[in-house]
Amino acid sequence: MEPNWLERTFHRVNLPCKSLTSGARILHLSDLHASPAVPFSLIANAVELGLAAKPDVICLTGDFVTDATPFDEAEYARILQRLSSAAPVFASLGNHDGGAWAASVGGLKDSSVVRGLLRAGNIPLLHNRSEVVRVGDQSIRFAGVGDLWNDGVDGDRAFADVPADDPAILLAHNPDTKDVLADRPWDLMLSGHTHGGQVVLPILGERFVPVRDKRFIAGLKQWNGRQVYVTRGVGNIDGVRVNCRPEVTVLDLIS
Repeated sequence: MEPNWLERTFHRVNLPCKSLTSGARILHLSDLHASPAVPFSLIANAVELGLAAKPDVICLTGDFVTDATPFDEAEYARILQRLSSAAPVFASLGNHDGGAWAASVGGLKDSSVVRGLLRAGNIPLLHNRSEVVRVGDQSIRFAGVGDLWNDGVDGDRAFADVPADDPAILLAHNPDTKDVLADRPWDLMLSGHTHGGQVVLPILGERFVPVRDKRFIAGLKQWNGRQVYVTRGVGNIDGVRVNCRPEVTVLDLIS
């Protein structure tokens, strides 16, 4: 049951000394992992659960698929369109979405399939670029980078138009990306990738987590005066979760 037992979590994120006047609510979804182990019904349920929180902006941080297994792109796009019809949405790519790493494990050789899916769902891809959104009377900048394992991170391009004064939210699939972009002007990084450990054992904890920095496996963390949120994600690999429910994340930005 646990892989389908979605949990919606709420978190307050303080962005001090930034021009937030009325706050903003962000829905963060990651690691949808459409595959035989993750049915569209689970993804659709996560979307509806997230939209019920009435977000101002929606962020999707990669791994839309697991491998090169064909899927019903039209049905997947219809699910994603529920998001884009409700609020501004931005996405970044994950290690399974195509590239050098994905190809090395028998996955998608490039990201064209996932890019096409996002276009069909009317979701802008922030691939080493940024966009600004007005929420009430304030501006919030959203920057996104390519996946770390697929050698897709380009900080120069992603932050070329990011001013120092506006709040800046970074979409980066792998939380280890923080170290690569330590000198860039972001305040909050949204990541996935870890699945929260996916299998969390009593006493032993998370045994198999694909990140170097094991402090950033799940939840809201402080880092060098900034903040990182790592969601446990919606999907999974091989249909297994133990003591680690799939997560729909709602973040309330405050000043």
